[in-house]
Amino acid sequence: MTLSPQLDDLRFGSAVGLAPEPGGQLLNPRNAERYAADVLQAVNAVAAKIAATGKPFTGMSSAQLRPAVDAIDLDRPLCETAAALEELETVYLRDAVYFHDTKYAAHLNCPVVIPALVAEAVLSAVNSSLDTWDQSAGATLIERRLVSWTAERLGLGPAADGVFTSGGTQSNLQALLLARNHAVEQRHGVDGGLRLPQALAPLRIFASRACHFSIAKSAALLGLGYDAVIPVECDRHRRMDPDALRTALADSRARGEHPMAVVATAGTTDFGSIDPLGPVARLAREAGSWLHVDAAYGGGLLASLRYRHLLDGIAAADSVTVDFHKTFFQPVSSSAVLVRDGSMLRHVTFHADYLNPASAAGEQIPNQVDKSLQTTRRFDALKLWLTLRMMGADAIGTLLDTAIDLTFRTARLLEADPDFELAAPPQLSTIVFRYRPAGVGQDCADNLNRHIRRALFASGDAVVAGTTVDGRHFLKLTLLNAETTLADLAGILELVSRTGDAWLNGGEA
Repeated sequence: MTLSPQLDDLRFGSAVGLAPEPGGQLLNPRNAERYAADVLQAVNAVAAKIAATGKPFTGMSSAQLRPAVDAIDLDRPLCETAAALEELETVYLRDAVYFHDTKYAAHLNCPVVIPALVAEAVLSAVNSSLDTWDQSAGATLIERRLVSWTAERLGLGPAADGVFTSGGTQSNLQALLLARNHAVEQRHGVDGGLRLPQALAPLRIFASRACHFSIAKSAALLGLGYDAVIPVECDRHRRMDPDALRTALADSRARGEHPMAVVATAGTTDFGSIDPLGPVARLAREAGSWLHVDAAYGGGLLASLRYRHLLDGIAAADSVTVDFHKTFFQPVSSSAVLVRDGSMLRHVTFHADYLNPASAAGEQIPNQVDKSLQTTRRFDALKLWLTLRMMGADAIGTLLDTAIDLTFRTARLLEADPDFELAAPPQLSTIVFRYRPAGVGQDCADNLNRHIRRALFASGDAVVAGTTVDGRHFLKLTLLNAETTLADLAGILELVSRTGDAWLNGGEA
């Protein structure tokens, strides 16, 4: 059908006085060359910035940077890519926190591998949505293959399945949703529970005191409340104590409560501690509980060449969280939730006539929305796919092993210096410590280490994290950069001690 001239004018806005098509900004066959040129400008700008950056941060404060951002008139476009990138340099690139720098040692942020960045360029341009087959085709099969690969490394068995998510928080939420619905179904039948608030009242989740805060948030979102999470005491290594879990389960049972789930952590955020997965699994099984393992941090051990044994026992899990954007060195976001019994994913299935109609269920169309809390979803799996195809799993494992080795060596430096205290022996790539020279009291040490962290960040020379251990303030190093050396870490510790000494002497450095 041919459009009339009037309709053709309306299509392009000229008949109603609108601006013409703005320079062909849509990616289409006509603009493929412009797309390549513009993206290359951005890649070159970032590459030049990374090559020239000599420390992880500039020390810019939000108060200093906010006026420049607020002054930008978003209703007056710059039109040219070069001009937009030049402006971006002043409001973002110049003062970004660069995780690739060897003096960045704060949070669970990793330098990213180049194959995953190649994948980002591909997946963003094609823009597949992983909810239905008719929006993704081969992307669906790639994601499913990677789910199978991960489940196989976990040892979950032939019925395992899963789906990619936005991160560990969402993965944990979905796992506990499955556990909740499974528990209600067991107690009240397929149709008897989910509409009844009283069916949720006795449900309890058991997790160590060192677990991730998303467990409590998930409980609240699932209608159980924060109080439904029963904290289990840890041993001196900050791992869940199986004896304490046994007692907590027994006490809960005596109160008439139902153990919906036990959450074991394989890599706590603060300590990198890994709960004793085998003993915890046995206790969960005896209690009739769903066992979820939050391996958002420790999941990279699946590729480790030397430390894989730290995950022994994880094969007994009913569900597992793995964050590829942590110890698989992928860009944010890339996570997955895996389940031993793929049929459990039915608890998140909802059929919509316009998307995945129930009438088409018999056609075996691989719609990933049937397994996901999300609808529209990026093809984040491509990043891991190209990483495996270009580098291989052993290369990923070597990066993590190098970071773990460096962590142990750094801990030995701290142990040898009487001015430092370790909160617990490291287990993965995290060290919790504080600077406390002789004669410095507990309260003074708290203020001292808070100051050290703030001062280092303000200087930009190094970035370290902080946390609270038994009510006291500590510093934290999280090491995920295989390029970082022991000399780099010695330099950070020297900055810590020098900054602390200046504060103690009234210099406020």
